[in-house]
Amino acid sequence: MTTALSGGAAESFWPPARRLLSLLHPFRWRMLGAVAATCGFAGLNVMAPNYLGKATDIVVSGFYSGVFEGQRLGNLLAAVVVMYLGASVFNWIQGKLTASSVHGLMYSLRAAVEEKLHRLPSTYFQEKSRGDVLSRVTNDIDNIAQALSQVLTQLIMSVLMLCGALAMMLWISPLLAVIALISVPVSTLVTVLVARKSQAQFARQWTETGELNAHVEEFITGHEVIKAFGHQEQAAAVFRASNDRLARASARAQYSSGLVQPLMILIANLNYIAVAVVGAFQVTLGSMTIGGIQAFIQFSRLFTQPVSQIGGMLNVIQSCAASARRVFELLDAEEIPAEPEVARHRAGPDGRIVFDDVTFGYVRNAPVIRGLSLAVEPGRTVAIVGHTGAGKTTIVNLLMRFYEPDSGRITIGGTDIAAIPRDALRERFGVVLQDAWLFAGTIRENIEYGRPGATDAEITAAAEASHLDHFVRSLPAGYDTVLDSGGDPLSQGQRQLIAIARAQLADRSVLILDEATSSVDSRTEVLIRQAMERLRQGKTSFVIAHRLSTVRDADLILLMDNGRIAEQGTHGSLLAVNGRYAQLYKAQFAGRTGRTGTTEAGR
Repeated sequence: MTTALSGGAAESFWPPARRLLSLLHPFRWRMLGAVAATCGFAGLNVMAPNYLGKATDIVVSGFYSGVFEGQRLGNLLAAVVVMYLGASVFNWIQGKLTASSVHGLMYSLRAAVEEKLHRLPSTYFQEKSRGDVLSRVTNDIDNIAQALSQVLTQLIMSVLMLCGALAMMLWISPLLAVIALISVPVSTLVTVLVARKSQAQFARQWTETGELNAHVEEFITGHEVIKAFGHQEQAAAVFRASNDRLARASARAQYSSGLVQPLMILIANLNYIAVAVVGAFQVTLGSMTIGGIQAFIQFSRLFTQPVSQIGGMLNVIQSCAASARRVFELLDAEEIPAEPEVARHRAGPDGRIVFDDVTFGYVRNAPVIRGLSLAVEPGRTVAIVGHTGAGKTTIVNLLMRFYEPDSGRITIGGTDIAAIPRDALRERFGVVLQDAWLFAGTIRENIEYGRPGATDAEITAAAEASHLDHFVRSLPAGYDTVLDSGGDPLSQGQRQLIAIARAQLADRSVLILDEATSSVDSRTEVLIRQAMERLRQGKTSFVIAHRLSTVRDADLILLMDNGRIAEQGTHGSLLAVNGRYAQLYKAQFAGRTGRTGTTEAGR
């Protein structure tokens, strides 16, 4: 889709505009009703000036002749009142139907976006800032809703008023109608020229809005780090720079599009002067009545007013198209590959987990995992250690099909996981990540997330097994303590305990513990390790850790280096080899002595 406007304004405006209007198809009957009501509104508004012109002629004729047709005048005025009342009713009906259609469209669009977010691969959220994605989902959709609410009503009404007024003008005086029509091509030319200048600015405005939201989201998330390093001024400077760019883009967009309406008003006033002068000559020549020129001037206003309104809606229409383009870019983003039809209803098998010559890179031609081959027997615990960036977490991401291998394959119970539906596969995993994710809700609800519908007794048992129960009961509201999104006001360690209790409650056949004890103190780490030993019984477990004290009891320890397995074996065998693992272990525990006087490294 073209975003540049030089020579391509139509290409960047019409595709999203047409696609947006096509989404109104399910609400076509409501929209047809709105159009019918608008026709009634426009028709009554167009008829009323003609009746008022006749009433004016009766008053003028009576003044000169002395014969006043009061009953006819009363009937005409009563008819005008009825017309305007009827027009108001039609206007209310079309407004209600249009609003209903727009709300239905926005509901469907938001639902489509929400469903799309679940189908997007993890790489999408790595390439796009969260603030920009949030801006597309919230700000852009809200802008579309507001714009459609204004435009659909006014645009239909303006077009119908334009056609009705033109027909009456031609009927009253073809000469004056031709004079009035001169303003149409001039107005159209002005609108097209301004549109070419402003469309790119509106696209830039909403792009800058997304970038500003990204900065704000980043600052809110990392406010403690910013304050800890004393970088408030630098953060404020980044915000000001982004805010300035947004302000400039918005000002340019509003300024360029805002030129239309004043120019339309100027053209309408010049047209009014020309009609009034020529009309006055026709009255003096006797070819028109005073009531006729009065009616024509009213119709002239009805004719030029829609032109000015359409010009004034230009900024709203272009802003809506720019937002629609951003939302459709999200909806058109590449999704996770579809599941194989033959395996869609197959349950994820349990059994031996095998990595067969697996290679993977987040970026093409930059592999993070290189030719990995590994077999894990059911019920065994595998610890994965190594320096940052060695590929530890990547192994887990591939196992859970957050990413697909570039080559090789992964099997569980002899079945390639690529042939297992992702949902069925992930139902077998209990996960505790380094960054404990908690949602806004009570502690009870956050633990229950591991197994919806669990009883209070089961939730309490999971909390006790994770050494969380005592802490929760010390809170005034206990398990009903409400947490903010992210887990505030709990500490990182307390949040991690809740995440561990959630995994305890889930009771899945495969456990993935990614730095599960990284944010707890040494005493709690020992307690959690004991709980995890009970939890791991009879389950296949993958433990990613930097603290080597947490992996000594693993059945198999893998030392990853540059995407490959550099060493593997048990804790004792790896220490006996005195290789990289032994060096890393001794470096972590050098100088630490227990109460017995033995060093930690020698245990």
